[in-house]
Amino acid sequence: MNYTKEIKYLSVAMLFLVLLALFSLFWGQYDIEISTFMNYLDYKLFLNEQSDTQSFALIENIIFNIRLPRILLAILIGAALATSGAVFQAMFVNPLVSPGILGVLAGASFGAALGMLISEHWYIVQIVAFGFGFISVGFAVLIGSMVTNSRSTVMLVLGGVISGSLFTSLLSVIKYVADPYSTLPAIVYWLMGSLAMAQLNEVFLVAIPILISITGMIFMSKYFDLMSLGDEEAKALGVNVKLIRIIAIILATLASSLSVVMAGIIGWVGLIIPHIIRMAVGPSHRLLIPLSAIVGGAFLLLADAISRLALSVEIPIGILTSLIGIPIFIIVLKNARAAWN
Repeated sequence: MNYTKEIKYLSVAMLFLVLLALFSLFWGQYDIEISTFMNYLDYKLFLNEQSDTQSFALIENIIFNIRLPRILLAILIGAALATSGAVFQAMFVNPLVSPGILGVLAGASFGAALGMLISEHWYIVQIVAFGFGFISVGFAVLIGSMVTNSRSTVMLVLGGVISGSLFTSLLSVIKYVADPYSTLPAIVYWLMGSLAMAQLNEVFLVAIPILISITGMIFMSKYFDLMSLGDEEAKALGVNVKLIRIIAIILATLASSLSVVMAGIIGWVGLIIPHIIRMAVGPSHRLLIPLSAIVGGAFLLLADAISRLALSVEIPIGILTSLIGIPIFIIVLKNARAAWN
């Protein structure tokens, strides 16, 4: 695929993402008209004394304190999960792999539940969740390295299954001992996935490592193309497979664990988005990974808009992505073999 087509795909996807972000910014339970927003900008820039300052204060609160942080977080998390999914699928040469393959989602979930049990401060919960996300992956890698004379990818997957099962069991223990009137409902609601707690300062804080991770995975795309041929073929072409796999695991784990830290468990994004992109543009990771990031952000932003607007009460976004993702995956699964051949 030539550069012109790649730029075209990326430009169209980015335009759709921007339009969707503008839609989410102005539409909600309290709609904001474009003309009203322009009057607000006129007031802020030129200090028009005849403006309705009380109305503008409400608009400023809705846009900058509620909707903008949520929009930015949805884009970041969708991009992080979709990119991580594309990278894990490339590393393991398996279209059924998702960001949770090495137990990062289970570990981060246990960490968050443990944080809620021991502290009422949200930043403590986030730190503990992030730490256990990496601990779970380290445990999976340790198990995978214990067995020699085996295919490394198979053992990594097995280590991920064991690690995920362990931390899922530990999460059940936390639920069992948690206060059923306060802590337990908070844990259960958080595990459903939600962007409602997004705050602009926290979003900017996690944006830096997430964007660094996504950028790093994009720059490694040429190695993923070679690793898709198999470990032996990649080694024969001069690729340090072990080093590339370690770096990729670190970057994908960082992005996906931060996603869990900020919004709980949001499934299916890292599984279905790379599938759809691969079917649309082919297997080249030079386009697949950045396009997955853009489309993943747009997908989660659309899901968040539906969760806010579909009913009078907000639907947890983790539930909604599962309801949307399952039928999409069933449709995509029929063409998965052709897309990977």
